[in-house]
Formats: sequence, structure tokens, C-alpha cells
Amino acid sequence: MKAIEAAVRALGDRTFEEQDLRRHIDPLFSRVLHGRPSIYLANHSLGRPLDRTEDDVEEGLGLWYADLDAAWNGWEAEMLRFRSRVADLIHAAGAHCIVPKTSAGQGLRAVLNRRDKPLRVIASRSEFASIDVILKAYRAHGRLAVHWVSPSEGRLYRAEDFLDALQGEADLLVLSLVFFDTGQLLDNVETIIDAARERRVEVLLDLYHAAGALPVDVAGLGVDYAIGGSYKYLRGGPGAAWLYVHPRRLDEAPRTLDTGWFASATASSFERTDTVRFAQGANGWLESTPAILPFYQARAGLEFTLAMGVARLRAYSLAQQKLFNAELNDRGVACFAPQSPRGAFVAVPHNDATAAIERLAAEGVVADAREGLLRFCPDILTSSHELCEAAQRIARVVRR
Repeated sequence: MKAIEAAVRALGDRTFEEQDLRRHIDPLFSRVLHGRPSIYLANHSLGRPLDRTEDDVEEGLGLWYADLDAAWNGWEAEMLRFRSRVADLIHAAGAHCIVPKTSAGQGLRAVLNRRDKPLRVIASRSEFASIDVILKAYRAHGRLAVHWVSPSEGRLYRAEDFLDALQGEADLLVLSLVFFDTGQLLDNVETIIDAARERRVEVLLDLYHAAGALPVDVAGLGVDYAIGGSYKYLRGGPGAAWLYVHPRRLDEAPRTLDTGWFASATASSFERTDTVRFAQGANGWLESTPAILPFYQARAGLEFTLAMGVARLRAYSLAQQKLFNAELNDRGVACFAPQSPRGAFVAVPHNDATAAIERLAAEGVVADAREGLLRFCPDILTSSHELCEAAQRIARVVRR
């Protein structure tokens, strides 16, 4: 943490300047920056880890080697620190609202499995594949019915699309703050959440493309649940995901069926009773023995993001996107809805997106494709020179 703090302190309080980032921040990422000729613009997919991440994982392993069964003292302390950092990131009331999960989909299932009767769910047609698959699988088993909200003209969603859907009968609204395919940042989400609350419809907000990329305040929004993880903008890799549960839902009956001995109030004493007494708060939402190393794997990325400040990271991201859009536009490449609010990545429509991404890889630009769109995400490790060079190579491939 000292190296991160020193680097951020050297940046001062002013707006991030590229030369300062190259001087003070790049050394924290030397392993992923050194000797890589390609331009990495897939930061929206898999974030680049800090050098320290390896040391953090080794620390978690080291407790196992050194302490054997007593390693659980250190491991559980690190799990609590992970929960506290996530709570700080999304402005939750505290660690007692954060349930560690190995995937966002696991968090969704925990919410769906609270109810014994079939749920009436509202969801968009643009939820990420794992969320979409889970909803459809539950529907196939008669566990829920789904009202799918489709985007308006131009693949953009409006608040009105969801307000109209809320006029019908529903129990749960599943909604992304930033859509994974287009990158659209859903405007007026507060209006949608307020309308759902008025109709007693619970809200689960998918923050995977928002947490760490733009400021999020789940307590202020008043959502019942939120899901997210460290895979992308938080530079923590797979496995370090979480479910946020609003305090009003934490100890509410019925309990989720996604449970296990770690959720028991008597877990540490191994007391066995005919009726389970659940722990209070998010501990009562835990399952069986958790995966431990993801907490260490995610530590440096969370500490770095919190130290840098999400608002400052967002401002720098918007400046990068503006430059990138201009460079693409100058070369005749049209971006998806350039004036629409969006998250951290830029999308470019293409009728053969998968083939285009393969050609770009051969040109030394790493990105990805979803739903007929090329997706490009600069981050603070991306130089303006790289953005200009990438735009030139993208234009060459797109025109081809």
C-alpha cells in the first residue's frame, strides 16, 4: 500500500496529467507494461493488474504454509477487509452489507432463491450473458416469468422504457447501470428506482461496468441489491465478486436457499441444531467455505482505485474517450451514439465484428467484440500516442 500511496501523493490534488501518470503510476504496473508492443484496449474486459498483486496472492498462500489451519485467522480478516473496501467503493453503509461471491451471477441467484413462489421479473434485453442465461434457465424451470424490455431506436434505452414496464405486475427489476454491449450509461436511473420502490418492486442493479469506472452510491440510490466484481476496472481478476444487500433486506424473511455453514450464527462453535439460526447482516448470506485467494488477488486493485479516487479516474476516462472519438471521427470511423452518456469504453458498429477484432489483433490492437460492436477501452496506463496510433489502425481495418 505504501508504494500506491506514495505514487498517488506525487500526483497531487490537481487533475491527472499524462506525464505525471507515466512517471508515477506506470512503475506500479511494470510487469504488464514492459516489453508489450501491442496496444491494450480491452481494459473493460480484463483489467491490468498491479505488480503488487502477485505479492498479495503469495501472502495469502504464505499463511497456509506457515500457519496451516490457523491461517483462517488471517484469511477471515482479509475477507472482512475486502468487504470494507467494496463498501467504500460503492458507498454502502458498511462491510455488513457486502456478501463475497465468486461471480455476479452467483449474487443474482442468491436473490432469486429467496422466494418460494415464481417471481415476476423485469429485465432488459441487454443484460450480460451470464445474467441473461440465469434468468432464462429459471424461466424454463417455471421459477420466474420475465418481461423483457427492448431498447428504443438506435439500441439505446430510455427511462420511459422501464417506467412503462413497471406499470404491470412485478416483484424484481434487474437492471444494468452501464450496458455491457453498447456501453450506454442509463440516464435517470434514480427515476426508475423511485418508481419501482413506489410499486414495491425490488431492484437489483448490475454494477459490473460501473464500479471503479464511475462514482456509484448504492445507499443514495436506495437499491435493494447490487452485483459487481473486480474482473474489469478494479484490476482484481476473476473470482472476486460481490453482492450488495440493502440493510432493510439483510435479515428479512424468507432467507435465500443459497446458504451454507458460514451463514450460521454458530459456525465457529460447530453447534448443530434442528433449526438454523442465521448470523446477522451479510454474514447470514454467506454460503459454505469461501474461496480465499480472490480476496488477496483483488486487494491491490481495490486499494489503488480508492486511492486514485473514482471521480478523478472518471474525469480522465472521459477526456481519453473524447480524444479517441475525435481521432476515429477524423479517420471516418463512426462511434456508437457518440453524444450518449456512457461508461468507460467506446463502441464502434461493424457488420463482421469478430473478424475485425482478429484483424486488429494482427495489427497490434487488443480489443473485443460484442453484439455487432467493436469495444475499445483506454485506461490511465494508455498514452495519448497509443490512442492516436490505435485509431489509425482501427480505421485501416474498418475500411477494409
